[in-house]
Amino acid sequence: MILHIGFAIFALGPLTAATMATPRYIRGGRPGIVRYLNRATRIYGLLSLGIFLWGALLARGQFDKVWLSASMTLFIVALVLLVIVERDQRKAVHKLEVAQAERRPATTPAAPPPAAKTAAAETAGTDAVTAPGEGPAPEPATDAGTATPEPASRAPLGEPAKVETGRIATLSGVVALIWIVILVLMVWNA
Repeated sequence: MILHIGFAIFALGPLTAATMATPRYIRGGRPGIVRYLNRATRIYGLLSLGIFLWGALLARGQFDKVWLSASMTLFIVALVLLVIVERDQRKAVHKLEVAQAERRPATTPAAPPPAAKTAAAETAGTDAVTAPGEGPAPEPATDAGTATPEPASRAPLGEPAKVETGRIATLSGVVALIWIVILVLMVWNA
């Protein structure tokens, strides 16, 4: 029984940390980290399924105890919520990658640099070629009453996955509370 509780703490601790850290990295627009957290959620989610099966074997058919039935029911609810969290993590990774791809400037072939004027051409009297940034400065906008809208590229990267962020934060908090209730029930009745 003690090994079962230890294994549960080992597997559920990182699982809870991965799911609860995900919203922060979605808001920060970090698809690589969210992808890593999604992988950790999947791996530790499978380990948590092993915890459930090991607990069922340890029960040895004594499912008539209320605390054991309540723990197993809560565990199944937590696993279903984890499936939803994992799905939302995958959606968020996809949306962040799409938003990141849209932000990248289109790669166009580089234009040849402006021709530099040689000393011989200067003495020959040909027109002067100015380097970029040497020409007259553009005049600032004089209409102070109009505000320029902020371009879409300046919006936070995590904005496209706002729904997933909220759902992951909520469900991972509920799952963490379920783990605590199950742990208390196991330790109290062990």
